[in-house]
Amino acid sequence: MNVVLVFGRTGQVGWELQRSLAPLGQLVALDRHSKLQDGGCGDLNDLDGLRETVARLRPDVIVNAAAHTAVDKAESEPELARTANALAPAVLAEAAHAVGALLVHYSTDYVFDGSGTAPWTEDADTGPLSVYGQTKLEGERLIAAAGARHLIFRTSWVYAARGGNFAKTMLRLAQERDRLTVIDDQFGAPTGAELIADVTAHAIRQTLRDETWGGTYHLAAAGETTWNGYARFVLDTARALKPDMAIKAQEVAPVHTSAFPTPARRPLNSRLDTTRLRQTFGLTMPDWQHGVRRMLAEIL
Repeated sequence: MNVVLVFGRTGQVGWELQRSLAPLGQLVALDRHSKLQDGGCGDLNDLDGLRETVARLRPDVIVNAAAHTAVDKAESEPELARTANALAPAVLAEAAHAVGALLVHYSTDYVFDGSGTAPWTEDADTGPLSVYGQTKLEGERLIAAAGARHLIFRTSWVYAARGGNFAKTMLRLAQERDRLTVIDDQFGAPTGAELIADVTAHAIRQTLRDETWGGTYHLAAAGETTWNGYARFVLDTARALKPDMAIKAQEVAPVHTSAFPTPARRPLNSRLDTTRLRQTFGLTMPDWQHGVRRMLAEIL
């Protein structure tokens, strides 16, 4: 029986992974507070603890769903971001190589500079605009350099019914205000944690059979929108699903990114080309509206 070790069990993707990966073998899921009785931990800031965890459990698959994801905060704490997003994945890759495990890791559209309008392919030139993006790109490179069998999934605009998300924020504000202003010059595809977890399980199963299928893949829902279009879809869907919901907002006004200055620059073009993923693993990516509609039906 395969042993599957998951880091980041309480996060949005980590929570869904515990469901999707359960049929693949014995699942061991850790978070940053987890301590193993005989040594080891789930904290990405404890590099020696990570090495010990892998050495003791000797998993067949390691899935790293943990990261420093506070994009703006990373600008003021770059070393913490680098430890979690680059050094810890490197340690996991080295440890995976030592025990012959497959490492699965998640990266981001923030490794690109957001220029142009074409969806980014896996081989496109990178150019991160923020500390978060820089550290995630370094993590990718260190994993590749370690020589371990690996799958790296770059994804974007991740949401889940569990925890906070953009849709919940829009619903709250729409019940408080008559008018919302939402950015309309950043493009991407809202991608559900459920979809990411299910694709991950499918890809792991096939890659364990044929290790040549490893590498970097873009994983995102189909289609594209802006944050403004996303917000309008959320409110329209909420009205349809729950007609008695007290939504006051009658307008979702478009504004440029410059209207909401932040410490970290965001890429304007977060479109990801998923052709390689779909062709390699025989998958069809659902439209982004499908997952958002399902999530709203769950939380409303």
